[in-house]
Amino acid sequence: MKTVRKVIEIDRDRCDGCGACVTGCAEGALAIVDGKAQVISDSLCDGLGACIGECPKNALRIVEREAEAFDETAVRSPPHGPRPAAPLSPCGCPSARIQVFSGAGAEAGPPAAYTGDAPSALGHWPVQIRLVPPGAPFLEGADLVVAADCVPVALASFHQDFVPGRAVLIGCPKFDDLALYAKRFHDIFAAGGVRSVTTIAMEVPCCSGLPALVKRALEESKAGIPLREVIVSTRGKRLV
Repeated sequence: MKTVRKVIEIDRDRCDGCGACVTGCAEGALAIVDGKAQVISDSLCDGLGACIGECPKNALRIVEREAEAFDETAVRSPPHGPRPAAPLSPCGCPSARIQVFSGAGAEAGPPAAYTGDAPSALGHWPVQIRLVPPGAPFLEGADLVVAADCVPVALASFHQDFVPGRAVLIGCPKFDDLALYAKRFHDIFAAGGVRSVTTIAMEVPCCSGLPALVKRALEESKAGIPLREVIVSTRGKRLV
């Protein structure tokens, strides 16, 4: 049933698709569709505007118009709202199977020089955020690096500076499911195994959603884990 009430409206011309508003919406009413934020259903929007302050481009506002009534039951029930983290594949697919490599990521520092034949310092598999469960053994006592997946391509020293001795997770804040990311990081931090977190994002606006959602998950988990943020330019220079 439709009624006249307040809902969120998004200016697509101003929206840069960073996804910050998506993580700021507890009801799961927003999603990134074709690179832009979108209200996926009026019935999921409570019209309170908690997401507005998260938008760096001032692309969101509250309007009063005819819309479906807010459905609190739908918000609390799947598939609406933050989706549960995807389970690991039961088929044993190598892309999802947990592996810890002895003698690799456990090194105290990088080798003196990297060549094509140098061994990798990566200490575990998988590295994609959506494939790593909160209880993964390599997260226990870990210094965690969360990087946008363009970072290892742009930053020449990524492997030397951020991989040895650390757990590394990567993902794309523009094209991946930020609601799933938010839930996954909250559960990882709440589990209490991670010792510190470093986020590494590109300077482009759409990448800002990654450090923002990690910071929010840390705050909501109340884990007290120290956070460091690194920004990389598209030319591969560390800006922060």
